[in-house]
Amino acid sequence: MAEIEVEAAQRRDARRIGTVLARAFYDDPVTSWMLPDDRTRLKGLTRAFTGLARHHFLPRGGSEVGRRGGPVGAATLWDPPGQRKTSWFEELRMAPVMLWSLRSRVPASVRLQEIMEEHHPEEPHWYLMLIGSDPSVRGAGLGQALMRSRLDRCDAERVPAYLENSNPKNEAYYLRFGFEVIGEIKVPDGGPSMWPMWREPR
Repeated sequence: MAEIEVEAAQRRDARRIGTVLARAFYDDPVTSWMLPDDRTRLKGLTRAFTGLARHHFLPRGGSEVGRRGGPVGAATLWDPPGQRKTSWFEELRMAPVMLWSLRSRVPASVRLQEIMEEHHPEEPHWYLMLIGSDPSVRGAGLGQALMRSRLDRCDAERVPAYLENSNPKNEAYYLRFGFEVIGEIKVPDGGPSMWPMWREPR
């Protein structure tokens, strides 16, 4: 069996990253609340995640992809310390993508982002917005390799890491990597909860 390869994500990977993450998060409680129509959710998520990768995360150079002798099977979207804020130019470029992806759910998405921002720590840290594996390779160790790659860097640089867990089934996974639950984010309009998690460097 081929070895797992972890590489810095490149602009050419944007579409594949969007596809992988959309498939990974298709059944996620928050994305299902955001895009409740099963028939259009995958397309909407693919567009949204591709746009986020292309216009925000990939230019910052913190994201990675994983593969095992084939196409990209897993991906992460990380913001390096101090680079989380979106510039007006990035917002301008992403606006049409988000409008087309989320349509009538744009106001709910904006409100969710505002609530997440209220909970976001001020201390410098690496921010993991998304990590996911294509269901066809789930359980093959790609996600674990990606997580370990970035957390090893966090430890070497003595920098904390932060994420929002949107699925209670994943809590044990993050706990294994040293993250701790530090609160609860109530999603508006009767949506599911999210759990902010923090990891000190080791």
